[in-house]
Amino acid sequence: MVRIKIDDMDLGQIAKSGQCFRMEELEQGIWSVTAGTQYIEAVKEGEEFLFSCEEEEFKRVWFHYFDLEGDYCGYKKQVPEEDSYLREAIRCGWGVRILRQDLWEMLVTFLISQNNNIPRIKGSVRELCNRFGEEKKGRGLKMSSAGMWEEVTRSFKTFPAPDSIASAGLPGLSDLGLGYRDKYILHMAQCCSGPDGEKWMSDLKKADYENAHATLLTQYGIGKKVADCVCLFGLHHVGAFPVDTHVKQIITTYYPNGFPLNRYEGYAGILQQYMFYHKINRLAAE
Repeated sequence: MVRIKIDDMDLGQIAKSGQCFRMEELEQGIWSVTAGTQYIEAVKEGEEFLFSCEEEEFKRVWFHYFDLEGDYCGYKKQVPEEDSYLREAIRCGWGVRILRQDLWEMLVTFLISQNNNIPRIKGSVRELCNRFGEEKKGRGLKMSSAGMWEEVTRSFKTFPAPDSIASAGLPGLSDLGLGYRDKYILHMAQCCSGPDGEKWMSDLKKADYENAHATLLTQYGIGKKVADCVCLFGLHHVGAFPVDTHVKQIITTYYPNGFPLNRYEGYAGILQQYMFYHKINRLAAE
């Protein structure tokens, strides 16, 4: 197990921020994270987090996944006090970070996200993984009768590979609650399958924001918002600024002259997540 102090991170807030759909709270404040073919559980005790993995795996996979090299305190300090809305959004979602997620998983999940809500998206993603994912064993956490944390074995389903979905066709995607999005997902699975698909994704990972965004817009079913979400969450272009109905309402209400993207060039997407988190979770609490 790995124990580490991490500032500016709250797993519950990240799970509710609309960027990942396979993070679940288990008993005793334990959070499970399934990312592509990887699985981990984590719990916070005081200022420290406990992770169900060895140090080598944490450094190789999860340090990067949780973007622990990012200076989130520094990003927050760039927002002036006179921007009362954004300062309040940061106070509300102080523990949100931009996860470095798998590109293929983000392509599919944000196609599912179109005109959808988070509970339904999670349900569709869960069923997609149950139907096409591979069952694997991972490490979890459990409190012993002596009050000590122990590692336990968990079963989980990986995110399905592109060729698994492509070979199933539209009939295989039925009954997953995808609606019209099934055609988009099948097309994307076909695009990402095989050596040509691997090269397409590899090239996309190497592209800068402008070229990656333009490339994504050529794909069936991907519009500007989904392209920006994939850039932000799947390619870690943190300057990307997705605008959905929630963000559009925020800008109309609090930034009638437009959000000052130039002021936050290169990291505006991080601030967008604070704004989005504040909007959807404030409304949910009312």
